[in-house]
Amino acid sequence: MAIHTAHLVNALIYYHLQEFDSARHLIQDLKDNEFARQRIAPEKGLQRSTLGDTLNNRGAEQLLYIFKELYKKAAEAIPKEYAELGELIAIDGTLIDAVMSMYWADYSKTSKKAKGHFGFNINQSIPSSIYLTAGKDPERPFVSLILTKSQTGVMDRGYQCNKSFDQLQKDNKYFVCRIKKNTTKTIIKENKIKPDSYIFFDAIVLLGSSDINQTEYPLRVVGYKVGKVEYFVATNRCDLSAEQIATIYKLRWKIETFFRWWKQHLKVYHIMSRTKHGVMLQILGGLITYLLMVIYCRNQFNEPVSINRVRELRSSIVNDIGQDKEQNSIWIFW
Repeated sequence: MAIHTAHLVNALIYYHLQEFDSARHLIQDLKDNEFARQRIAPEKGLQRSTLGDTLNNRGAEQLLYIFKELYKKAAEAIPKEYAELGELIAIDGTLIDAVMSMYWADYSKTSKKAKGHFGFNINQSIPSSIYLTAGKDPERPFVSLILTKSQTGVMDRGYQCNKSFDQLQKDNKYFVCRIKKNTTKTIIKENKIKPDSYIFFDAIVLLGSSDINQTEYPLRVVGYKVGKVEYFVATNRCDLSAEQIATIYKLRWKIETFFRWWKQHLKVYHIMSRTKHGVMLQILGGLITYLLMVIYCRNQFNEPVSINRVRELRSSIVNDIGQDKEQNSIWIFW
């Protein structure tokens, strides 16, 4: 017997907020904890088999819809930073440890891993999209799925591909992507560089050798230094200064900060299911929890999400057992 979507989402939010590490831990708490029995579990309780069946077979379309709607609400609530740089979406993949019985999560002969492909709204520091594949699957094909025509994809060197750059330009989509230092660059036009700038290269070029996969369309390459490290980024944004292009790539660290915080404080990769469907539902549950926390912190305190607010909420859950204090709870936003 399946459970209603609302009960499933509540259970996943509770799982992540309380940092449980297994379905068994969650089910036990739903039986023993008064708050969980009253506010989270279905009226007749929740069995592990019922949770497993629901995770493995149902709810993906509904949770994806909830995630997209919460993203819209979070985007409305949070002021935009770096608006002068356009709508910036960091794109990156992250590996999820799996077990050998997860046959779909191919990675190597000795290990299994899944991979989440994320879009992350840099201007408002919120996740915008998610795709799930086997760990060995490539990341580049998801760039065109994540980006819309009005957005600029911000990517690391793993996404460097001349054919992909050409296709993005054909599709009228923008990108700022770090490229390897030794990439062949045929200069078409050099742009003027400001004196004493940390920018040392700015030109319209063709990437690659003429006989080996050279780009069909010219693009811009900006080179800059941070300390002794040289960075080269390829882009089709010619409306910005070289310094602004460098700033856009530097902002890519925001998605790494999100990954670390999300994994550490919401324990999103303590997987409860071995199926691809179940893992996707749990990741969506973790994203929904994060977006609810973002909205909660913004509406209640006018501040970004923080671990201190998560801890306060956990404490509030314990202290509010048996009391009517829902106005202090994240569930009021769900």
